[in-house]
Amino acid sequence: MQPSGFHAAVESRLLDHDVRYTKGRRAVVESLAAAKGPRSAAELSAQIGPGIPLSSLYRSLTVLVDAGVVAPHFGSGGLTRYELAEWLLGHHHHLVCVACGSVQDVSLPPTYETQIRELIEHVSRTASFRPVSHVFEIEGRCLNCI
Repeated sequence: MQPSGFHAAVESRLLDHDVRYTKGRRAVVESLAAAKGPRSAAELSAQIGPGIPLSSLYRSLTVLVDAGVVAPHFGSGGLTRYELAEWLLGHHHHLVCVACGSVQDVSLPPTYETQIRELIEHVSRTASFRPVSHVFEIEGRCLNCI
């Protein structure tokens, strides 16, 4: 269940990009909000059902990514998975199964986040680079694939 004002925030963001919050886009957002991690277009299509053709789903994903409502994650093997943007979900990381491709969201304690940020700052300084965000994914095998 989304917090109060969730859809209003998404609609406002889309309107800032001159895009309407259509029934199809709402279905994609609701499906991603209910997911426990990033989902591929095929997984979203199966969850949403036949009411939204795959071509419309891809167009909706493109619009939502361009507006910053949805974030794409480009995995190994060329599979792109999608999730709601960090400003909607909160900051988190991923555990990615290299066998079945499942992706699980994981939040870290503040002390670990601080250590990660410090490491990123250190590495960035040595390369004269200014970081703006980070994505931390751990690849391995899930319990079903061990």
